[in-house]
Amino acid sequence: MIRRLSVVLITIVLLSAAGLPVFAQANPAPTQGTPAYTPKFPGDPAHSDAEAVALAYMRVVIRAEKQFDKQYGHYATSLRELVHTGSFTRRMLNPQQGEYTAGYKGKKDGYILTLTPGQVDDTHRSFYADEDGKIHAEDSKAADENSPVIAKI
Repeated sequence: MIRRLSVVLITIVLLSAAGLPVFAQANPAPTQGTPAYTPKFPGDPAHSDAEAVALAYMRVVIRAEKQFDKQYGHYATSLRELVHTGSFTRRMLNPQQGEYTAGYKGKKDGYILTLTPGQVDDTHRSFYADEDGKIHAEDSKAADENSPVIAKI
């Protein structure tokens, strides 16, 4: 037992003397924070790539709703009605949009569209839009019609 312990200690001393890390990395890689978000277009209100995906989805839905209303004289009562309107596709019916979950409530005289991240923070804000075409955002709670406006479509 003592002999085995002596061998282990001698090995540690020799490796340390040779400059080799024994228990921990000698020169850990510098930690880097999350890289800053690069806007996708001038005036991009997104704070992260995840937000950019969510906002792109909202823009498509809002434009499709405007086109649907112009064509039929009322808003869609479900997202399914929007398929093939503008650039809204069947794939967009899935409520899971990247790191966000879409919510939709449609009536003939209006609609409410929400996108909520798994966790709300300053790079994963929640979003809200309705028939006025304004996108509202919150970084600490669910967005609603009283939240600050970040874009108008």
